[in-house]
Amino acid sequence: MFAPRSLASILPAMNLLSLASHQLRRAADLVDRIEKMKEELREVLDSEPDEVKTTKRSRRMSRAGRLAIAAAQKARWAKQKAKAELQPVAKKILKRKMSASVRAKLAKVARARWVKVKAAGRTEL
Repeated sequence: MFAPRSLASILPAMNLLSLASHQLRRAADLVDRIEKMKEELREVLDSEPDEVKTTKRSRRMSRAGRLAIAAAQKARWAKQKAKAELQPVAKKILKRKMSASVRAKLAKVARARWVKVKAAGRTEL
């Protein structure tokens, strides 16, 4: 901490005896405020910063590092592929197929149904 300065040391060129008492009081108050502000400024400037900004560095990977990562990934893929080959293959679900004779019978029945619907004067089933 610094000792406050006297009013005479700050204003040496002025004749302090010629000032009125209220002017001297106001000048002394201003000197006190200036000293307090200087002290606050010192505290702010001397204190550690709240946040330390770090610049983001671009990280570079060596060729050996990339090759090691690629080899590890290939090993994972090979392991997954080997696991898939060991599992039994699921049976393929076969679609039912309709024989031509059954299809012809159903078509004959559908045509007969439509003949009855049209004879009744309708356009829908």
